Amino acid sequence: MNRHWRLETDSERIGWLHFDHQAQPVNILSQDALEELAAVLDRLDKLSLGGLIILSDKANGFIAGADVKAFREITRPAEAESHIRMVHRLFQRIETLPFPTLAMIHGYCLGGGLELALACTYRIAEDSERTRLAFPEVRLGLFPGYGGSVRSIQRVGHLAAMQLMLSGRSINPRSALKIGLVDQIAPDRQLRAACTTLLAKAPPPSQNRLLQRLLDQAPVRHLLAHMLKRQTAKKVRIDHYPALFALIEHWRRQGGNQSGMYDSEARRVSQLLTGETAQNLIRVFFLQERLKSLGHLSDFKPNQIHVIGGGIMGGDIAAWCALNGLRVSLQDRKAEYLSNAMHRAHQLFVYKLKSKRLIQAAMDRLMPDPKGYGIKHAEVVIEAIYEDVHAKQALFRALERRVSPETLLATNTSSIPLETLGEPLAEPQRLIGLHFFNPVAKMQLVEVVHNKGTDPLAIHQGAAFVRRIDRLPLPVKSSPGFLVNRILMPYLLEAVELIEEGVPASLIDRAAKDFGMPMGPVELADKVGLDICLAVAEKLAPVYHTQVPDKLRELVGQNRLGLKSGRGFYHYAHGKKTDVPPPARSSQPSDLTERLIFRLLNEAVACLREGVVENADLLDAGIVFGTGFAPFRGGPMRYIESGGWDARRRQLDTLEQRHGDQFRPDAGWANLRRA
Repeated sequence: MNRHWRLETDSERIGWLHFDHQAQPVNILSQDALEELAAVLDRLDKLSLGGLIILSDKANGFIAGADVKAFREITRPAEAESHIRMVHRLFQRIETLPFPTLAMIHGYCLGGGLELALACTYRIAEDSERTRLAFPEVRLGLFPGYGGSVRSIQRVGHLAAMQLMLSGRSINPRSALKIGLVDQIAPDRQLRAACTTLLAKAPPPSQNRLLQRLLDQAPVRHLLAHMLKRQTAKKVRIDHYPALFALIEHWRRQGGNQSGMYDSEARRVSQLLTGETAQNLIRVFFLQERLKSLGHLSDFKPNQIHVIGGGIMGGDIAAWCALNGLRVSLQDRKAEYLSNAMHRAHQLFVYKLKSKRLIQAAMDRLMPDPKGYGIKHAEVVIEAIYEDVHAKQALFRALERRVSPETLLATNTSSIPLETLGEPLAEPQRLIGLHFFNPVAKMQLVEVVHNKGTDPLAIHQGAAFVRRIDRLPLPVKSSPGFLVNRILMPYLLEAVELIEEGVPASLIDRAAKDFGMPMGPVELADKVGLDICLAVAEKLAPVYHTQVPDKLRELVGQNRLGLKSGRGFYHYAHGKKTDVPPPARSSQPSDLTERLIFRLLNEAVACLREGVVENADLLDAGIVFGTGFAPFRGGPMRYIESGGWDARRRQLDTLEQRHGDQFRPDAGWANLRRA
């Protein structure tokens, strides 16, 4: 009896092959689902059908892709290659069935799901914003391995296919139709009729265009491959993200040879899959899934939010909530703050939504509320006023009397302990922290702050709310700096100390980016604002026995605050950094990268020892998604593990001997060794 696939035949001799993976909330091409599909194909070979339509019974989408969890268990390239070649044979059977086949796509159609759809004769997608098609494999350190690199070129041409695979971006049905990835689009109510009509007509596939035929020729393809490599190298390094370069080389060598491409795909993807980069990126994928799962511990689904504080952070939190479909009231005593917040919100909606109708709908959901009338209706109230203990305490004292007993109370404080803010409350256990990062529209992580007395229900509701607005919740213990700011600050301060020693800022930033950071620490400090960095550093320094470099105080005293003032460690013109090359005779310390990274690693070990987060996995997730820590390295704790505890500890000991107490190993390193 089939568990995942169900075949029905209608009166017109059209087969309808339904996919509904019984063990998963989404359709994935697990090993048992693939084996069952092979058995279904055995039956189809014996049937006389006029056509076959493959569709999903999952409301959320067509097929989400391959079984990524199984990829973590494959350790040998030969094992990976055997699996890939098996799927090649399976999809080729679909491609060569003696009747036309059609993939009826709704919702997500990703990775292996899109590769299966491409093996069909035709594809029709639901014309809906929820329908997205993509090859996201590069985010896992891979490229399409189920025949996707071959068939995508056949369907949409060399350049469009390479852009899809190299970017990993998703496209909507109209864009897919424009490039030829799907043959038709139709609204949900007409989708089935469109499928049967197309099968009845069975038009021949489109012929290769001139450009396609040109790129089948090796000399032209080699030239374009060289250009693609050069463009890609400007963004990432080959030793950090080898899959991108492997895909380009795969296409350069075999792009005009179909059988050679299948063979090359199987060999190259199996090597990538079992490599360290892919395994780390797959780990990061599951860390992200774990954070998402924390939002499912409660069925709390708020629709009405009230934000107090119309500054940059409060206004942007309110705008993001409205963008994600919530009704939001935004309160501030100053009308100009509300006006500025509404203007920024409109800019965000224009950028994200494009459609005038959707932009206006989002603006309608965001209401300026200087008197706070929305408080009594709100299911979540978020405080985002200036960092003053007494002002925040007075606000929460007043709020507790006005909100419903079921309302979730939250603060966006970045430095004040939760227990301090909760002192004036009759029920302090209902207060949590929701620490967003700037810019709200780009930073995925939100720290859900709690202490020993916090009601677990409030923590779960906070996580559910964070998922409701498409962000990643990370439960953290209330302590100075929480997790992300605490771990990031020593890294930034070490960069400033290096500048005081005469190392050019550009060399420091280059070292960090060569390690894999998305941005250097000096440029990051300028973007955050040196006044904010100084304020946070001065609050954390006495707690964690850290020195605040004089250079930071000096620049803030000169009103050199970074990007927002036009000058910090760097100069800025029209919001962009003016590149200043390092002095010709400047030298880079041999341990520059180690000094930056090991300040961060040592603080991460301290946070783990103190239980700021529950375990090493959540710590890695927080730092990858909260700071952009090189994802291909898997996170700070994974990086320590991959290098070996003893070796990493010796590096830290050496740094302490050379540079002083800031590198004194935290006591938590002993716990790592025992683990």
